[in-house]
Amino acid sequence: GYADLSDFFYVWLRRSLHGIYPQLMSTLLVPKKQELVAMPYRFEGGKEEAKEFFEDGFGKAMRRMRANQHPDYPVTIYYAFKQSENDEDDEDVENTTTASTGWETMLAGLLSAGFHVTGTWPMRTEGSGRMIAKGTNALASSIVLVCRPRSEDAPLTTRKDFLGTLKRELGPAIRTLQQGNIAPVDLQQAAIGPGMGIYSRYSRVLESNGSPMGVRTALGLINAALDEVLSEQESDYDPQTRWALVWFEERRYDLGEFGRAEVLANAKGVSVQGVVEAGILSSHGGKVRLLERKELDPRWDPATDKRITVWEVTQHLIHRLDQKGQDAAAELVSRVGGLAETARELAYRLYTLCERKGWAEEAGYYNALVVAWPAIRGREFTLTGDR
Repeated sequence: GYADLSDFFYVWLRRSLHGIYPQLMSTLLVPKKQELVAMPYRFEGGKEEAKEFFEDGFGKAMRRMRANQHPDYPVTIYYAFKQSENDEDDEDVENTTTASTGWETMLAGLLSAGFHVTGTWPMRTEGSGRMIAKGTNALASSIVLVCRPRSEDAPLTTRKDFLGTLKRELGPAIRTLQQGNIAPVDLQQAAIGPGMGIYSRYSRVLESNGSPMGVRTALGLINAALDEVLSEQESDYDPQTRWALVWFEERRYDLGEFGRAEVLANAKGVSVQGVVEAGILSSHGGKVRLLERKELDPRWDPATDKRITVWEVTQHLIHRLDQKGQDAAAELVSRVGGLAETARELAYRLYTLCERKGWAEEAGYYNALVVAWPAIRGREFTLTGDR
Protein backbone atom coordinates (compact mmCIF):
# COMPACT_ATOMS: atom_id res chain seq x y z
CA GLY A 1 0.00 0.00 0.00
CA TYR A 2 1.12 3.53 -0.74
CA ALA A 3 0.54 4.66 2.84
CA ASP A 4 2.81 1.90 4.15
CA LEU A 5 5.52 2.80 1.65
CA SER A 6 5.29 6.49 2.51
CA ASP A 7 6.13 5.77 6.17
CA PHE A 8 9.75 5.29 5.09
CA PHE A 9 9.94 8.92 3.96
CA TYR A 10 7.49 10.37 6.46
CA VAL A 11 9.61 9.60 9.54
CA TRP A 12 12.41 11.75 8.13
CA LEU A 13 10.13 14.52 6.84
CA ARG A 14 8.47 14.71 10.24
CA ARG A 15 11.82 15.35 11.94
CA SER A 16 12.60 18.27 9.62
CA LEU A 17 9.12 19.76 9.04
CA HIS A 18 7.25 19.21 12.32
CA GLY A 19 7.98 22.73 13.47
CA ILE A 20 6.78 24.21 10.17
CA TYR A 21 3.67 22.02 9.66
CA PRO A 22 2.80 20.85 13.18
CA GLN A 23 -0.77 19.80 12.31
CA LEU A 24 0.21 17.93 9.14
CA MET A 25 3.07 16.16 10.94
CA SER A 26 1.17 15.49 14.18
CA THR A 27 1.04 11.68 13.83
CA LEU A 28 3.97 9.33 14.39
CA LEU A 29 3.26 7.52 11.11
CA VAL A 30 1.19 8.27 8.02
CA PRO A 31 -2.59 8.11 8.63
CA LYS A 32 -3.96 4.96 6.99
CA LYS A 33 -7.53 4.58 8.14
CA GLN A 34 -9.07 6.33 5.13
CA GLU A 35 -6.79 4.90 2.45
CA LEU A 36 -9.07 3.13 -0.03
CA VAL A 37 -7.34 -0.25 -0.33
CA ALA A 38 -8.50 -3.79 0.39
CA MET A 39 -5.76 -4.82 2.84
CA PRO A 40 -6.95 -7.72 5.07
CA TYR A 41 -4.27 -7.11 7.71
CA ARG A 42 -5.87 -3.75 8.49
CA PHE A 43 -9.02 -5.63 9.44
CA GLU A 44 -7.36 -8.33 11.56
CA GLY A 45 -6.97 -10.55 8.52
CA GLY A 46 -10.59 -10.33 7.43
CA LYS A 47 -10.76 -10.50 3.63
CA GLU A 48 -14.50 -9.92 3.49
CA GLU A 49 -14.26 -6.89 5.79
CA ALA A 50 -11.46 -5.45 3.66
CA LYS A 51 -13.44 -6.09 0.46
CA GLU A 52 -16.57 -4.48 1.94
CA PHE A 53 -14.59 -1.44 3.11
CA PHE A 54 -13.07 -0.94 -0.34
CA GLU A 55 -16.31 -1.40 -2.29
CA ASP A 56 -18.28 0.84 0.02
CA GLY A 57 -15.63 3.56 -0.12
CA PHE A 58 -15.27 3.28 -3.89
CA GLY A 59 -19.02 3.63 -4.35
CA LYS A 60 -19.06 6.73 -2.14
CA ALA A 61 -16.18 8.26 -4.10
CA MET A 62 -17.97 7.68 -7.42
CA ARG A 63 -21.22 9.13 -6.12
CA ARG A 64 -19.33 12.18 -4.86
CA MET A 65 -17.78 12.62 -8.32
CA ARG A 66 -21.20 12.27 -9.94
CA ALA A 67 -22.76 14.83 -7.60
CA ASN A 68 -20.02 17.40 -8.23
CA GLN A 69 -19.50 16.85 -11.95
CA HIS A 70 -20.07 19.85 -14.21
CA PRO A 71 -22.77 18.80 -16.71
CA ASP A 72 -20.87 20.28 -19.67
CA TYR A 73 -17.73 18.21 -19.14
CA PRO A 74 -17.06 14.47 -18.96
CA VAL A 75 -15.27 12.68 -16.14
CA THR A 76 -12.21 10.70 -17.23
CA ILE A 77 -11.01 7.79 -15.13
CA TYR A 78 -7.64 6.11 -15.65
CA TYR A 79 -7.66 2.45 -14.69
CA ALA A 80 -5.43 -0.59 -15.17
CA PHE A 81 -6.12 -4.06 -13.88
CA LYS A 82 -5.27 -7.23 -15.78
CA GLN A 83 -8.13 -9.64 -16.38
CA SER A 84 -7.05 -13.15 -15.52
CA GLU A 85 -9.73 -14.83 -13.44
CA ASN A 86 -11.83 -17.67 -14.78
CA ASP A 87 -15.17 -18.08 -13.11
CA GLU A 88 -18.22 -20.24 -13.61
CA ASP A 89 -21.37 -18.38 -14.57
CA ASP A 90 -23.77 -18.43 -11.65
CA GLU A 91 -26.68 -19.30 -13.91
CA ASP A 92 -25.01 -22.02 -15.96
CA VAL A 93 -22.13 -23.84 -14.34
CA GLU A 94 -21.20 -25.34 -17.71
CA ASN A 95 -20.24 -21.92 -19.00
CA THR A 96 -16.88 -20.63 -17.88
CA THR A 97 -16.32 -16.90 -18.29
CA THR A 98 -13.31 -14.68 -17.79
CA ALA A 99 -13.86 -11.66 -15.61
CA SER A 100 -11.93 -9.63 -13.08
CA THR A 101 -12.85 -8.72 -9.54
CA GLY A 102 -10.85 -5.52 -9.89
CA TRP A 103 -12.74 -4.40 -12.97
CA GLU A 104 -16.04 -5.63 -11.57
CA THR A 105 -15.66 -3.58 -8.39
CA MET A 106 -14.61 -0.43 -10.23
CA LEU A 107 -17.35 -0.65 -12.86
CA ALA A 108 -20.06 -1.56 -10.36
CA GLY A 109 -19.23 1.58 -8.38
CA LEU A 110 -19.13 3.65 -11.55
CA LEU A 111 -22.49 2.45 -12.84
CA SER A 112 -24.29 2.51 -9.48
CA ALA A 113 -23.33 6.19 -9.24
CA GLY A 114 -25.25 6.84 -12.47
CA PHE A 115 -22.41 7.14 -14.99
CA HIS A 116 -22.48 6.07 -18.63
CA VAL A 117 -19.23 5.14 -20.39
CA THR A 118 -19.19 7.17 -23.62
CA GLY A 119 -15.64 6.54 -24.82
CA THR A 120 -12.43 4.70 -24.01
CA TRP A 121 -8.79 4.89 -25.00
CA PRO A 122 -5.85 2.68 -24.08
CA MET A 123 -2.83 4.77 -23.13
CA ARG A 124 0.74 3.54 -22.82
CA THR A 125 1.51 4.43 -19.22
CA GLU A 126 3.85 1.70 -17.95
CA GLY A 127 7.58 1.31 -18.60
CA SER A 128 8.97 -2.10 -19.55
CA GLY A 129 11.83 -1.68 -17.08
CA ARG A 130 9.69 -1.63 -13.94
CA MET A 131 10.27 -4.60 -11.63
CA ILE A 132 6.81 -6.15 -12.08
CA ALA A 133 7.27 -6.26 -15.86
CA LYS A 134 10.58 -8.11 -15.95
CA GLY A 135 10.12 -11.57 -17.44
CA THR A 136 6.32 -11.33 -17.47
CA ASN A 137 3.47 -10.31 -19.75
CA ALA A 138 2.65 -7.32 -17.57
CA LEU A 139 0.18 -4.69 -18.73
CA ALA A 140 1.76 -1.81 -20.60
CA SER A 141 -1.33 0.41 -20.78
CA SER A 142 -3.98 2.01 -18.67
CA ILE A 143 -7.50 2.47 -19.93
CA VAL A 144 -9.12 5.90 -19.92
CA LEU A 145 -12.86 5.66 -19.37
CA VAL A 146 -14.78 8.75 -20.48
CA CYS A 147 -17.99 9.05 -18.48
CA ARG A 148 -21.06 11.27 -18.54
CA PRO A 149 -24.20 11.10 -16.42
CA ARG A 150 -26.57 8.40 -17.62
CA SER A 151 -29.91 9.77 -18.77
CA GLU A 152 -32.69 9.50 -16.23
CA ASP A 153 -34.91 7.93 -18.89
CA ALA A 154 -32.32 5.40 -20.10
CA PRO A 155 -34.18 2.36 -21.48
CA LEU A 156 -34.22 -1.24 -20.30
CA THR A 157 -32.97 -4.02 -22.55
CA THR A 158 -32.81 -7.79 -22.54
CA ARG A 159 -29.81 -10.11 -22.49
CA LYS A 160 -30.60 -11.13 -26.07
CA ASP A 161 -30.64 -7.54 -27.34
CA PHE A 162 -27.52 -6.71 -25.35
CA LEU A 163 -25.66 -9.62 -26.96
CA GLY A 164 -26.88 -8.58 -30.41
CA THR A 165 -25.65 -5.01 -29.95
CA LEU A 166 -22.38 -6.28 -28.47
CA LYS A 167 -21.68 -8.49 -31.47
CA ARG A 168 -22.60 -5.71 -33.88
CA GLU A 169 -20.54 -2.92 -32.28
CA LEU A 170 -17.61 -4.65 -30.59
CA GLY A 171 -16.06 -6.02 -33.82
CA PRO A 172 -15.36 -2.59 -35.39
CA ALA A 173 -14.10 -1.29 -32.03
CA ILE A 174 -11.64 -4.19 -31.69
CA ARG A 175 -10.38 -3.71 -35.23
CA THR A 176 -9.79 -0.03 -34.48
CA LEU A 177 -7.74 -1.00 -31.42
CA GLN A 178 -5.71 -3.47 -33.48
CA GLN A 179 -5.08 -0.84 -36.16
CA GLY A 180 -3.72 1.35 -33.37
CA ASN A 181 -1.34 -1.53 -32.56
CA ILE A 182 -2.46 -2.04 -28.99
CA ALA A 183 -0.38 -4.77 -27.35
CA PRO A 184 -2.16 -8.15 -27.18
CA VAL A 185 -1.59 -8.20 -23.40
CA ASP A 186 -3.72 -5.03 -23.19
CA LEU A 187 -6.42 -5.95 -25.70
CA GLN A 188 -8.68 -7.78 -23.29
CA GLN A 189 -8.92 -4.92 -20.83
CA ALA A 190 -9.17 -2.37 -23.66
CA ALA A 191 -12.21 -4.24 -25.01
CA ILE A 192 -13.98 -3.62 -21.71
CA GLY A 193 -14.38 0.05 -22.68
CA PRO A 194 -16.61 -0.30 -25.76
CA GLY A 195 -18.33 -3.31 -24.20
CA MET A 196 -19.25 -1.46 -21.02
CA GLY A 197 -20.22 1.55 -23.11
CA ILE A 198 -23.01 -0.63 -24.49
CA TYR A 199 -23.90 -2.12 -21.10
CA SER A 200 -23.96 1.24 -19.32
CA ARG A 201 -26.21 3.00 -21.85
CA TYR A 202 -29.16 1.07 -20.39
CA SER A 203 -30.71 1.56 -17.00
CA ARG A 204 -30.73 -2.24 -16.64
CA VAL A 205 -30.04 -5.32 -18.73
CA LEU A 206 -32.54 -8.01 -17.83
CA GLU A 207 -31.78 -11.74 -17.78
CA SER A 208 -34.28 -14.26 -19.15
CA ASN A 209 -35.78 -14.69 -15.66
CA GLY A 210 -36.31 -10.95 -15.25
CA SER A 211 -33.41 -10.35 -12.84
CA PRO A 212 -30.88 -7.59 -13.64
CA MET A 213 -27.61 -8.71 -15.24
CA GLY A 214 -24.62 -8.09 -12.99
CA VAL A 215 -21.39 -6.42 -14.02
CA ARG A 216 -19.44 -9.68 -13.68
CA THR A 217 -21.76 -11.46 -16.11
CA ALA A 218 -21.47 -8.54 -18.55
CA LEU A 219 -17.66 -8.70 -18.36
CA GLY A 220 -17.77 -12.42 -19.12
CA LEU A 221 -19.98 -11.80 -22.16
CA ILE A 222 -17.71 -9.01 -23.38
CA ASN A 223 -14.69 -11.32 -23.17
CA ALA A 224 -16.59 -14.08 -24.98
CA ALA A 225 -17.51 -11.58 -27.72
CA LEU A 226 -13.84 -10.58 -28.00
CA ASP A 227 -12.91 -14.23 -28.56
CA GLU A 228 -15.56 -14.42 -31.28
CA VAL A 229 -14.18 -11.34 -33.03
CA LEU A 230 -10.66 -12.77 -33.04
CA SER A 231 -11.98 -16.14 -34.22
CA GLU A 232 -13.84 -14.49 -37.11
CA GLN A 233 -10.53 -13.16 -38.39
CA GLU A 234 -9.57 -16.78 -39.11
CA SER A 235 -11.41 -16.43 -42.42
CA ASP A 236 -8.35 -14.48 -43.60
CA TYR A 237 -6.11 -17.50 -42.99
CA ASP A 238 -5.24 -20.34 -45.33
CA PRO A 239 -6.54 -23.87 -44.48
CA GLN A 240 -3.13 -25.03 -43.23
CA THR A 241 -2.97 -22.14 -40.76
CA ARG A 242 -6.52 -22.80 -39.55
CA TRP A 243 -5.57 -26.43 -38.98
CA ALA A 244 -2.38 -25.42 -37.15
CA LEU A 245 -4.38 -23.16 -34.84
CA VAL A 246 -6.69 -25.97 -33.74
CA TRP A 247 -3.82 -28.44 -33.37
CA PHE A 248 -1.70 -25.93 -31.45
CA GLU A 249 -4.57 -25.34 -29.02
CA GLU A 250 -4.88 -29.08 -28.42
CA ARG A 251 -1.26 -30.24 -28.47
CA ARG A 252 0.99 -27.19 -28.71
CA TYR A 253 4.29 -28.65 -30.04
CA ASP A 254 3.78 -32.11 -28.52
CA LEU A 255 3.32 -35.35 -30.46
CA GLY A 256 -0.22 -36.38 -31.37
CA GLU A 257 -2.00 -39.19 -33.16
CA PHE A 258 -2.08 -39.08 -36.96
CA GLY A 259 -5.74 -40.14 -36.93
CA ARG A 260 -6.80 -37.15 -34.84
CA ALA A 261 -4.75 -34.85 -37.08
CA GLU A 262 -6.43 -36.26 -40.18
CA VAL A 263 -9.92 -35.73 -38.71
CA LEU A 264 -9.11 -32.08 -38.02
CA ALA A 265 -7.53 -31.70 -41.45
CA ASN A 266 -10.64 -33.02 -43.20
CA ALA A 267 -12.74 -30.49 -41.26
CA LYS A 268 -10.49 -27.67 -42.51
CA GLY A 269 -10.47 -28.88 -46.13
CA VAL A 270 -6.82 -29.90 -46.15
CA SER A 271 -4.78 -33.10 -45.70
CA VAL A 272 -2.11 -33.84 -43.13
CA GLN A 273 0.31 -34.38 -46.01
CA GLY A 274 -0.58 -30.90 -47.29
CA VAL A 275 0.36 -29.39 -43.93
CA VAL A 276 3.62 -31.37 -43.97
CA GLU A 277 4.40 -30.08 -47.47
CA ALA A 278 3.70 -26.55 -46.24
CA GLY A 279 6.75 -27.00 -44.00
CA ILE A 280 5.14 -26.56 -40.59
CA LEU A 281 4.44 -30.17 -39.54
CA SER A 282 6.42 -33.35 -38.96
CA SER A 283 4.75 -36.75 -39.54
CA HIS A 284 6.44 -40.08 -38.71
CA GLY A 285 5.29 -43.49 -37.49
CA GLY A 286 1.66 -42.56 -37.01
CA LYS A 287 2.54 -39.46 -34.96
CA VAL A 288 2.52 -35.80 -35.96
CA ARG A 289 3.99 -32.69 -34.38
CA LEU A 290 3.96 -29.00 -35.17
CA LEU A 291 7.47 -27.75 -35.85
CA GLU A 292 8.82 -25.25 -33.38
CA ARG A 293 10.14 -21.92 -34.67
CA LYS A 294 13.76 -22.96 -34.28
CA GLU A 295 13.07 -26.06 -36.42
CA LEU A 296 11.72 -24.16 -39.43
CA ASP A 297 13.95 -24.00 -42.51
CA PRO A 298 16.39 -21.12 -41.96
CA ARG A 299 16.78 -20.82 -45.76
CA TRP A 300 13.04 -20.37 -46.26
CA ASP A 301 12.28 -18.00 -49.13
CA PRO A 302 8.69 -16.73 -49.44
CA ALA A 303 9.27 -15.91 -53.10
CA THR A 304 9.84 -19.56 -54.01
CA ASP A 305 7.52 -21.23 -51.47
CA LYS A 306 4.60 -22.77 -53.38
CA ARG A 307 2.58 -23.37 -50.17
CA ILE A 308 3.20 -20.24 -48.14
CA THR A 309 1.07 -20.01 -44.99
CA VAL A 310 0.25 -17.26 -42.51
CA TRP A 311 1.40 -19.61 -39.74
CA GLU A 312 4.96 -19.91 -41.07
CA VAL A 313 5.17 -16.19 -41.88
CA THR A 314 4.23 -15.39 -38.27
CA GLN A 315 6.65 -17.91 -36.78
CA HIS A 316 9.52 -16.84 -39.06
CA LEU A 317 8.90 -13.18 -38.15
CA ILE A 318 8.98 -13.97 -34.43
CA HIS A 319 12.14 -16.07 -34.80
CA ARG A 320 13.93 -13.37 -36.78
CA LEU A 321 12.88 -10.66 -34.34
CA ASP A 322 14.02 -12.77 -31.38
CA GLN A 323 17.32 -13.94 -32.89
CA LYS A 324 18.40 -11.16 -35.25
CA GLY A 325 16.40 -8.07 -34.32
CA GLN A 326 14.07 -5.62 -36.02
CA ASP A 327 16.06 -5.17 -39.22
CA ALA A 328 15.86 -8.89 -40.02
CA ALA A 329 12.13 -8.94 -39.27
CA ALA A 330 11.61 -5.81 -41.39
CA GLU A 331 13.44 -7.41 -44.32
CA LEU A 332 11.05 -10.37 -44.18
CA VAL A 333 8.00 -8.10 -43.88
CA SER A 334 9.03 -6.35 -47.09
CA ARG A 335 9.19 -9.70 -48.89
CA VAL A 336 5.86 -11.20 -47.78
CA GLY A 337 3.78 -8.14 -48.70
CA GLY A 338 0.17 -8.16 -47.52
CA LEU A 339 0.64 -11.40 -45.58
CA ALA A 340 2.55 -9.41 -42.96
CA GLU A 341 -0.58 -7.71 -41.61
CA THR A 342 -2.44 -11.03 -41.56
CA ALA A 343 0.47 -12.48 -39.59
CA ARG A 344 0.07 -9.66 -37.06
CA GLU A 345 -3.64 -10.57 -36.75
CA LEU A 346 -2.63 -14.17 -36.09
CA ALA A 347 -0.26 -13.00 -33.35
CA TYR A 348 -3.27 -11.45 -31.53
CA ARG A 349 -5.20 -14.70 -31.89
CA LEU A 350 -2.31 -16.84 -30.67
CA TYR A 351 -1.60 -14.53 -27.74
CA THR A 352 -5.20 -14.84 -26.54
CA LEU A 353 -5.06 -18.62 -26.91
CA CYS A 354 -1.77 -18.90 -24.97
CA GLU A 355 -3.02 -16.55 -22.25
CA ARG A 356 -6.10 -18.70 -21.75
CA LYS A 357 -3.97 -21.86 -21.60
CA GLY A 358 -1.48 -20.36 -19.17
CA TRP A 359 1.45 -20.57 -21.63
CA ALA A 360 3.02 -17.30 -20.51
CA GLU A 361 6.41 -17.74 -22.19
CA GLU A 362 4.89 -18.61 -25.56
CA ALA A 363 2.39 -15.75 -25.24
CA GLY A 364 5.27 -13.34 -24.69
CA TYR A 365 6.64 -13.96 -28.20
CA TYR A 366 3.35 -13.00 -29.87
CA ASN A 367 2.98 -9.93 -27.66
CA ALA A 368 6.55 -8.88 -28.49
CA LEU A 369 5.91 -9.08 -32.24
CA VAL A 370 2.90 -6.76 -32.06
CA VAL A 371 4.63 -4.32 -29.70
CA ALA A 372 7.61 -4.12 -32.08
CA TRP A 373 5.42 -3.79 -35.18
CA PRO A 374 5.63 0.02 -35.62
CA ALA A 375 9.42 -0.13 -35.36
CA ILE A 376 9.56 -3.10 -37.78
CA ARG A 377 7.38 -1.23 -40.27
CA GLY A 378 9.57 1.84 -39.90
CA ARG A 379 12.69 -0.22 -40.57
CA GLU A 380 10.95 -1.82 -43.58
CA PHE A 381 10.42 1.57 -45.22
CA THR A 382 14.02 2.52 -44.49
CA LEU A 383 15.30 -0.70 -46.04
CA THR A 384 13.06 -0.27 -49.07
CA GLY A 385 14.31 3.27 -49.50
CA ASP A 386 17.91 2.09 -49.25
CA ARG A 387 17.31 -0.26 -52.13
